[in-house]
Amino acid sequence: MRKASVDRVTKETEISVSLNLDGTGQYDVSTGIGFLNHMLEQFSRHSLIDLTVRAKGDIHIDFHHTVEDTGLAIGMALTKALGDRKGIRRYGSQVIVMDETSTEVSLDLSNRPYLVWKVAFTRDKLGDFDTELFKEWYAALAQTGGITLHVANRYGENNHHIIETCYKALARALRQAVEIDPRAVDAVPSTKGVLGGSL
Repeated sequence: MRKASVDRVTKETEISVSLNLDGTGQYDVSTGIGFLNHMLEQFSRHSLIDLTVRAKGDIHIDFHHTVEDTGLAIGMALTKALGDRKGIRRYGSQVIVMDETSTEVSLDLSNRPYLVWKVAFTRDKLGDFDTELFKEWYAALAQTGGITLHVANRYGENNHHIIETCYKALARALRQAVEIDPRAVDAVPSTKGVLGGSL
């Protein structure tokens, strides 16, 4: 089992994350932010990554630090669980539809962080959640998870549907990428013999 736990503590947040890449999509998430909880639950269920998250942050100020730091901590745990990334399929891509909305996520577990974000919202908030914070979460995940990550909303009208398809497509693409390839169990999926950047 490829499991990892991470604790990330700053003056702004205290985040604990445990995950199991070879799980069944069981989750136990508490961040103090209802909408973020909902998206992380979707992420776990559709990636089949078991996920436990406990986050305490300065949400009396706003949600920014807690959202970003949760993304950082999940990415850190992902990197730890992947180890040398030997045997993984490495790439994943998924298109998810939800009613009038369609979103595509493609990713490479290259250990070279990069985010392309082609998602626009027509509202500044979903409930009390600032929609601009979604990009911050994805950027944080890509950074510490060592992911080249492209997120593109093809079309859609309902802002809730737009972001939910982003998380579900991410989950399904990541599920493909972390899967062990039975034909290359002992090989790093790169002609260099290592998946590298600075992480």
